[in-house]
Amino acid sequence: MSTPNSQNSQNSQGDRNSPGGPNSPGKPVGSNRPWRASVLGSQVAELLRRPGRSMGTATSLLIAAFVVFGAVMAQQILSATVIARFHGTPDAVSLVVTSEGDQNLGDARLAAIRKVPGVAEAVGRIDDGSPLGGSAVERYLHLSADPGSGDLAGVRLTKGAYPSGPDRLAVNTQAAREYGLAPGSTLTLLRPDGDDSDRTRQVKVRVTGIVRSRATNDTDPTGYAPGPQLARLLGTTAYTRVDVRTETGSAPADLTERIRTAVPGAEVRSGDDIRDEEAHQAVTDASDLLDMVTVFLVVAVGAAVLVAASTFRIVFARRVRQLALLRAIGATPRRLAAALVVEGAVIGLLAGTLGALAAWGCGRLAPALAGIFGRDLSAPAHFPLAEAVLTVLGTGLLAVFAVVSPSLSASRVSPLQALRSSATGDGGTGGLGRAALGLLCVAGAALLALQSYSGLPQPGDGEYDRLNGLTLVVASGALAFLSLVVLGPRLVRPLLAAVAVPLRRVGAAGRLAVAGVGGAPGRAASVSVVVALGACLIGSTLTCLASLQAYDRYQQAVAAPADFSLTSRDEKPLDAKLAADLKKHPELADVTAFRTTEVVEGARTATLADLDLATVRSGVSLTARTGSLDHLAPGHVIVDADHAHSLGVAVGDRVTLTYKKRPVHLTVAATLPGEGPYGGNFFVPAGDLTRMGAAVAPTMVTADAAQDGPDGRAEARRAVTATLTGPERGDGRVVAESADGKDSQSEDLRTMATTVVLVLCLTVLVAVAGVATTASLTVAERTREFGLLRALGLGAGSVHRMVTAECALYGVLGGVLGLALGIPYSWLGVRTVETSAPFTLPTGSLAVVFTALVLVTATAGMVPALRAARTSPTVAVAE
Repeated sequence: MSTPNSQNSQNSQGDRNSPGGPNSPGKPVGSNRPWRASVLGSQVAELLRRPGRSMGTATSLLIAAFVVFGAVMAQQILSATVIARFHGTPDAVSLVVTSEGDQNLGDARLAAIRKVPGVAEAVGRIDDGSPLGGSAVERYLHLSADPGSGDLAGVRLTKGAYPSGPDRLAVNTQAAREYGLAPGSTLTLLRPDGDDSDRTRQVKVRVTGIVRSRATNDTDPTGYAPGPQLARLLGTTAYTRVDVRTETGSAPADLTERIRTAVPGAEVRSGDDIRDEEAHQAVTDASDLLDMVTVFLVVAVGAAVLVAASTFRIVFARRVRQLALLRAIGATPRRLAAALVVEGAVIGLLAGTLGALAAWGCGRLAPALAGIFGRDLSAPAHFPLAEAVLTVLGTGLLAVFAVVSPSLSASRVSPLQALRSSATGDGGTGGLGRAALGLLCVAGAALLALQSYSGLPQPGDGEYDRLNGLTLVVASGALAFLSLVVLGPRLVRPLLAAVAVPLRRVGAAGRLAVAGVGGAPGRAASVSVVVALGACLIGSTLTCLASLQAYDRYQQAVAAPADFSLTSRDEKPLDAKLAADLKKHPELADVTAFRTTEVVEGARTATLADLDLATVRSGVSLTARTGSLDHLAPGHVIVDADHAHSLGVAVGDRVTLTYKKRPVHLTVAATLPGEGPYGGNFFVPAGDLTRMGAAVAPTMVTADAAQDGPDGRAEARRAVTATLTGPERGDGRVVAESADGKDSQSEDLRTMATTVVLVLCLTVLVAVAGVATTASLTVAERTREFGLLRALGLGAGSVHRMVTAECALYGVLGGVLGLALGIPYSWLGVRTVETSAPFTLPTGSLAVVFTALVLVTATAGMVPALRAARTSPTVAVAE
C-alpha cells in the first residue's frame, strides 16, 4: 500500500521524466539552472548550518596540509640556519684564482697577482695531508695553508702562538684532543722520498699553538701554517688556489681581466660565487634528510585521503534524508554528485588554508622556542607564497579525490529514503565485484613477492640488481595493501572474533563494544586500514633497521673487531709476551691473541684462524647465520658465508681442508652471515690448530680501549705506544692499526631510524584524527541506541567504556593487520637489500608500537565517549 507522499514522489519523478517534465529532451537547457542553484544552495546551507560536522570531515585534510607545508617551512628554517652558521671562504675574499690545465700557482704567479693594481692582499691556499710517525699507532693529519691573522684568515688562535718560522704548525682542537697535542709538542710527518712513493722521509715539526677553524666542516685533525712555510714543509711549489682581497672590498669589472693577463691560464671567480656554491652545498648536504622525509610525507597524505573518504561517506549517510528530498523534488544524480564534490572541494580549500597558516605560525615560533632550549635556529627569510598556494590547491584536489566515491554513492539514493530514518553510514562488506577485485590484488601481490623471492641474491653475488628487486617488493606491498583496503570489511568480523575474546568477558560494555564494531564492518575497516598503514610502515621500518643495524655491527666486528690490532711488519709471529704486557695497562681491555695460517680448500687458498668469535666485541656484534658461535667443540669449524655457499655445506656437514699437504676433516658448527674477521674463512679451536702443527706464537694481538670516547681511545693509544716503543720492542717491527670512527655508520642508522619513525608517526596522527572524527559522527548517529541502552539500565560509565573500547578495537584491528602485513615484507626487503644481513625481529619495539596504537586510538575516542555517556534515556522516547 503506497502513501500519498510516496505517490506524490513517484508522480514527481514521473513528471520529471515525462515529455513535458524539466528533464525532457525538448526542455531548454537554461530551465535547469534553478535546479542547479537549489542543489548547490542546499549544500552551502547545510555546510553553514553545521560547520562542526564539516570540520570533523576536514580534520585529516588539515593535518595533511599542515605536515606538507610544515616540511616546506622546515626546509626554509634549515636553509636559513645553515647559511647563517656557514663559514667557508672568508667574507673579505673578493676573488678566487685557480689554475687551469698544467699551469701551477707557484710563488712567482702569486707574486704577480699581488702586483696587479687594485689587489690589496693575496694569500695562497694548500690542501694536503700526511701520515704521522713517531707512534706505534698509525695516525693522519690534514694540512691546510692559512695566514692565521688578518681579513683572509680562516682560523682563530685559542692557545699558544701561530707559526712564524720553518717547521712549525698550529693544530686544531680536534687534533689536539685526539693526538694529545699542546703548544711545544712535536710531530713527525712521513713524506714521500722523491719520486719513490714506497719510501718515506721523516719531517720533524713543532706545534706552536691551538686554533679553532671558522669553517663549519672542519671536523678532522688538521694542521695549519702560512702558505709559504707549509709549501716548503711539504716540498711543493704549487698552491691549490689564491684568495684575493681588493682595496675597495668589491672587485672592479676589469680586475678579473688584469689578473688573467698577469697570470695566463688562470681561472678567476668572484668570492661571492664561491661562497654561494659552498653555502648551497652545505644546504644540500643538510637537506638530504628532509628529502627522505618528503618521500614519507606522501604516505601521510595517502592516509589523509583514506580517512577523508571514510568521513565523507559517514557524513553523507547522515544526510540521506536531505539528499533523498533533493532527489524527490527533481535533482538528478549527476547534479547531486557534482554539488557534493563542490562541497568537498570547498572543505578541502578551507582545510588547506588553515593547515598552511598553522604550519607557518609554528615555523615562525620554532626559532624562539628553540632559543629557550639553547638551540640556535634562524627564522625563514620570507613567506613561501608559491608553496603555500600549491599546498592549498593540492589539499582541495585531495578533497575532490576523497569525495568522488562517497558522492557517487550518496547521489544514487532513492527518493523513498526521504520517508525513512538516517542510514548507518556503513558500507557493509561489499559485493562480489569488490571481493573479486580484492582477490585479484592478492594474486598480483603474491606473484610479485614470489618473483622477488625467487630472484634473491646468494652470498658473493655482486651482480644482483637490488633496485629492481626493491621495486618488486614495493609493488607487491602496494598491491597487498590495496587488497587490504578492498577486502577489509570482510576481514573485520573474523579477525574481531579472534582478538576480542578477552573483551567479551569484561562485562556488558565490552560485549556491546565488540558488537558495535562488528555491526559496521565497512566503517571499522575504513578506519582500521589507516591505522594498519601506520602500523605496517612503522613496524617494517623498525624491523628493517634492526636487521641492518645488526648487520652493521657484524660488519664493524669484521672490519674493526677491536680498537687496536697489532701485527708484524715482516709477517712473522709476534712475541708471545706481547699480549700479557698489554694486559698490564688499565687503559686497555679485552686483549686477545690468536693465530692465522693458510689452508687449501678445493682448488683455492683460504685462511684458517683460532680466533674465538664468541669473544669478539663480547659476542654482541658477531652473530651466526646458522648454528651457534658459542662453545666451539674440538673437531668443529665455523665457515664464512662465501665458502659455505660454494661448498654447499650447512650445520652438521663435514668439510675437508688441506694443511701442509695433510687432510683435515672438520664438522661445521656454524656459518657466518658474511666474511669473517681479519680475513678469516674458517675458525677452529686453538687446540685443533696446535695439533695440526701450527706455530704456538700469535700472529695478531687485538685490544680495546677501556673507556669509550676520544679521550679513552687517546689514553689507550698512548698505552699501546708505550708498550711497542719499550726497550724490548723499539725496533718498529710491530705495527698497530687504530679503528677510530668505527661507530659512525651506526650513528647514521640510528639517526635515520629515529627520523623515519617520527615522520611515519604523522600517518598515525592522521589515523587518530580519523578515529576521533568517526567516533564523533557515529555517536551523533547512534543517539537513539545510547538512549535505549541508558533506559535499559546501562550506566553512563558503561556507555563511556563501550565507546572507548570501540575506538581501542580500531587500534587492535589496525595493529594486527599492519604488523601481519609488514613483517613478511620486512623479511623480503632485508633479504633484497643485503642477503647476508641476519633478520632481526625487534619484538620489544613492535610490542610498544602495538600498545601505543591501541592507547592513542582509545584516547581519540574519549571525548566522543563523554558525549555518548551524557545521552539521556528520554532521547529514545523522543526519537
